[in-house]
Amino acid sequence: MTSAALSGLDLLPTAVVLVDVRLAVRYMNPAAENLFEMSSKNVAGQALDRLFADTAVLQAAIGYARDNNCSYTEHDLELGASGRTRLHLSCTVTPVELPNGEAHEDALLLEFRHIEQQLKIAREERMLDQSQANRELIRNLAHEIKNPLGGIRGAAQLLDRELERPNLHEYTQVIMKEADRLQALMDRLLTPHRLPQPAQLNVHEVLERVRSLILAEYPRGIVIRRDYDVSLPLVKGDKEQLIQAVLNVVRNAAQALQDRGEIRLSTRVVRQITLARRRYRHAIAVEITDNGPGIPEALRERVFHPLVSGREGGSGLGLTLAQNFVNQHHGVISYESAPGETTFTILLPVEEAGNG
Repeated sequence: MTSAALSGLDLLPTAVVLVDVRLAVRYMNPAAENLFEMSSKNVAGQALDRLFADTAVLQAAIGYARDNNCSYTEHDLELGASGRTRLHLSCTVTPVELPNGEAHEDALLLEFRHIEQQLKIAREERMLDQSQANRELIRNLAHEIKNPLGGIRGAAQLLDRELERPNLHEYTQVIMKEADRLQALMDRLLTPHRLPQPAQLNVHEVLERVRSLILAEYPRGIVIRRDYDVSLPLVKGDKEQLIQAVLNVVRNAAQALQDRGEIRLSTRVVRQITLARRRYRHAIAVEITDNGPGIPEALRERVFHPLVSGREGGSGLGLTLAQNFVNQHHGVISYESAPGETTFTILLPVEEAGNG
């Protein structure tokens, strides 16, 4: 492994440690320094079993990789330095060679990942796949419903003209109004499939628009607090789609509060993050937190599925559409919920030179 290769390891988001045949540390990249709260210069030359407690599992993985001259991954490893919190990690061990004068020296490359981070990435990928399936389901469903709706309304209109008793017109009017309402819903379901119209925008303009709409809908009982990072960069997106996405989430929170409670809108910058299987230097995080009862346990795995609602009379489409809009912006939406605090987080990438 050349010095150029080592410098390339500095750029990796995963924690990398290089050890020699005596399992003494030769190098740590910045991600490993952050993970283990150690300086590469201070630990250089120290053995792994002096730096970490309980290294038996790690050393077994190293032994297998070295004996078989192959990469080996230990998926369940607990490792911690003295006096620090133990970390739940996976570790991939790869034999490598280091230049040593005219010859080469055997060494081992250890790549560590937080298991929690791996689970989060896997969950986001599942949500992305589910979102794509949801979009297709909604589109097909909307098309299937629109055709018979037109027939129902037309028949009700003809029937209305033939009725002689005025009091019976009330029933045909109900049929026509409900058919019109469902027709409008189907049009809304098909709208997300138009191409986005992206432009540079300030995400706080989106949040302020949503805030004014919700306060108009719930003039009493709902308090909306703001915690904005005013230094946020602009994000490229379709303003109307982002307003609708955030509005659906905030309206969902307001309905859960049942006209009494608090919603907090906050923003911040996230650095070095993977969204929709792509790495970005920066992203904007929008957090929507309410102090309501929380999402029922039975719905937690299905909150973004279409036609799933915890509210009587709800369509179960608000969060599905929000997810669709966010995914169209190459972002992700996730949530954490407990009684008294539910937070939905929308992550939107910041496109920079070299990112596309």
